[in-house]
Amino acid sequence: MPPNDVIELDGVSLMREGRWLLRDIDWHVHSDQHWVVLGPNGAGKTLMLQIASTYVAPTRGTVRLLGRQRGRVDVRDLRRLIGYAGTGPAAMVHQNLPAIEIVVTGKHAAFVDSRRHEYDESDWRRAGELLARLEAAELAERRFATLSAGEKARVMIARSLINSPPILLLDEATTGLDLGARERLVASLAGLAADPAGPAIVLVTHHVEEIPPGFDHIALISQGRMVDSGPITTTLTADVLTTTFGADIRLDRRDGRYHAWH
Repeated sequence: MPPNDVIELDGVSLMREGRWLLRDIDWHVHSDQHWVVLGPNGAGKTLMLQIASTYVAPTRGTVRLLGRQRGRVDVRDLRRLIGYAGTGPAAMVHQNLPAIEIVVTGKHAAFVDSRRHEYDESDWRRAGELLARLEAAELAERRFATLSAGEKARVMIARSLINSPPILLLDEATTGLDLGARERLVASLAGLAADPAGPAIVLVTHHVEEIPPGFDHIALISQGRMVDSGPITTTLTADVLTTTFGADIRLDRRDGRYHAWH
């Protein structure tokens, strides 16, 4: 079956308090692609992902997710089909729940404890398997509030995968991680990207060093506008980074990883 568009943003703009935060965003993600969204602080990256996750509605433009147009379907149904992890979702979960309960509640895209919905033995088993896949099995019974930033990131990604979603959105999942935690997470994401049965993935980041091997497309955002987008091997250049970040940036690629400096 040929790949199809799972995210379609056409002419999407977002205004808040009389100010345009996103302007005329056109962006399509295919089911077999793994994207990086890169840009400086305040560029609009997280807002773009929040629109793709259904948690924010655009001021104008068309949003289609998995072929369904926002405004014509119940977004609660879509949310169960979209894995969403990062600092925003991590702030919404109950911090005193054990990690495995954080993961299992992802089945209903819920930010409440497991007593609010029904879960069977297979749900709990899958939650444990996903923690193991993210090298976090030992965290299962630990309270979320006691975890490090890197541990929380892995738990939230496990949570986002529990429904085997066709889309996985990762909003600054590497923010606040030390070097070791960042590299473990990058390796986990590279493993997800290498799975031919895995979801389309979108990773928001500020740094090219955090781009996992196997991610094949990139969108560069600055001041709420799309600077450029396309295959990473041809789109990610020193010139486009210079335009995006407003500074003279140099770029190198070694062993499948990118490095940038001023």
